Amino acid sequence: MARAMARGWGEPVICSDHGSGRARALAAELGGEALDSNLAVAQRADLVVLCHKPAQLDEVACEIARSTKAVASVLGGVSVGALQEAYPGVPVFRLMPNTPVEVRSGVICYSPAPGVDPGIESEVLALLGRLGKVVRVDERLMPAATAVMGVGPAYLALLAEAHVDAAVRHGLGAPFAGQLMADTMLGTASLLHARGYDTLSVRREVTSPGGLTARGLAALERAGVRAAFQDATDAVLDSGWR
Repeated sequence: MARAMARGWGEPVICSDHGSGRARALAAELGGEALDSNLAVAQRADLVVLCHKPAQLDEVACEIARSTKAVASVLGGVSVGALQEAYPGVPVFRLMPNTPVEVRSGVICYSPAPGVDPGIESEVLALLGRLGKVVRVDERLMPAATAVMGVGPAYLALLAEAHVDAAVRHGLGAPFAGQLMADTMLGTASLLHARGYDTLSVRREVTSPGGLTARGLAALERAGVRAAFQDATDAVLDSGWR
């Protein structure tokens, strides 16, 4: 996620890692510097974006909290309260972006922390707005929101892959079928936006009674596509993610 956000901003970065070499690679790609420690990043940055593992919250905070001006966290399951406890007196922002932020078409769910200076909040939200659509979410609903937008790119990619594979079986080349599928998904998303997310009207306009689309939809229903999405959402939320 750090790489996706940095690519979306498209500006030189200052970053660090635990020795994986990813920070160096990111700085080489975008410009900027890979620093030797998290503390060095905190001392130079106006906003530190936390993209480490959630279990490392306290470990990283012990290193940088006293030098951090503001924190934006994309750590899954780490609450605003936990962030405030780890970074006392520091403005904190809990976020959940999805990977399309890389092409500035992402969704960034945002649960505000109480008492944050409105000026700082405005600057952070403007920065995030360059990556896509920022949506304010009640923190108790963040897990459910993540089960839609956080995992959504993977689900949609799987659907596209399955549809392309089916088309290849009937003679289309995979690159051409992939292009058709991606452009169709993009156009349908725009249409749903324009229609106020009215999925039923979009489906009905394509579906003639007894026609090809109706037959295809019936096959998908028989295969349990709705139940599969219910099971997938339950699996995400039942995993203990909070």
